[in-house]
Amino acid sequence: MSANISSLDMLMNSSSSSSDNDEIILAAFAEREEEEQGNARHHGGSKHGRQTIDRARDAGFVLLWNDYFRENPRYPEHFFRRRFRMSRNLFNRIVNTILEHDYDGYFTQTRSACGLLGLHPLQKMTAAMRMLTYGIAADGADEYIRSAEATNLEACKKFVIKVCEVFGDQYLRSPNEEDTARLLAIGEERGFPGSNNDLNVLQRSNVFAKLAEGEAPEVNYTINGHQYTMGYYLADGIYPQWATFVKTIPSPSTRKKKYFSQRQEAARKDVERAFGVLQSRFAIVRGPAKGWKRKEIGDVMKACVIMHNMIVEEERHTGRQNITYEAMGERVKVSRTHAEELSAFIQMHQQIRNRDDHSQLQDDLVEHIWQKFGHE
Repeated sequence: MSANISSLDMLMNSSSSSSDNDEIILAAFAEREEEEQGNARHHGGSKHGRQTIDRARDAGFVLLWNDYFRENPRYPEHFFRRRFRMSRNLFNRIVNTILEHDYDGYFTQTRSACGLLGLHPLQKMTAAMRMLTYGIAADGADEYIRSAEATNLEACKKFVIKVCEVFGDQYLRSPNEEDTARLLAIGEERGFPGSNNDLNVLQRSNVFAKLAEGEAPEVNYTINGHQYTMGYYLADGIYPQWATFVKTIPSPSTRKKKYFSQRQEAARKDVERAFGVLQSRFAIVRGPAKGWKRKEIGDVMKACVIMHNMIVEEERHTGRQNITYEAMGERVKVSRTHAEELSAFIQMHQQIRNRDDHSQLQDDLVEHIWQKFGHE
């Protein structure tokens, strides 16, 4: 049989008997099986033709250690803050806490079967931080950290998961009584007593679910002689006319309403500015998310918010802005089995959506702000 003619070609051009064709068919299947086995990917061991790069991981770690982590590093503290977006002490705290909870051993340095040391935890976590803070591609840290693209990408994904697991309960929780009191004090100073500031909230948000279920911290304040028992959020025109929203006034017709609109719009920019700070600290937040799965995007976003909150906590100087995260507050357990509690739940929902309360609160704030700041 010619080497350039396959058994299937012979079968298609054959006029032989059925027994001869059977032999050709068997030979054709044998050839196909041999071809598929030759083309199949073999797992384990080095791939034929793949270039192995000696990245000198040990030298990379020594360089990283001398640059940032030894007792007198080459780059002083302000360089560290610029490139890691946080102090050296805070980053070391994150590293050490993650290593304490590194149950799968991913970040723990181990030796390979050949006895070679793998990447140091600082190398993996620094690569992850470079991706988060600068928004660089996974292979962007290869030359400095001495780790491959796939390793950097995996390290980033596992790092944000660990940050969420270890620090999420402390730095990504609902506001407690102390947080609420601090927010109310800031709102009062700006002319909006009872304000928790603007949040991107929808009808299904657990912010209002907890309020209706009796789990939200209590709020009591008086504006223009009227007593209120629910906090509110400063919002723009797209939000519904609920008692928990105070919206700006479109086309205000009086000086009082114009002044109220100016103060309201200025005060509700806080969250937008805070998100701008988050984007400036973690460039990955403002970059495209192509190639990331939805859960991975969520993990990255939550981890960035958690680390942002940790940075804010560390850098907060004034007593008025202090947060004690250990004071978690007391959660109110609500049973849904009793008719009277269900009735209270429904009544609270109706109170949240009360348009009359919404209008009354806005009118009271217009008068309150005018009396407090109108003569400036």
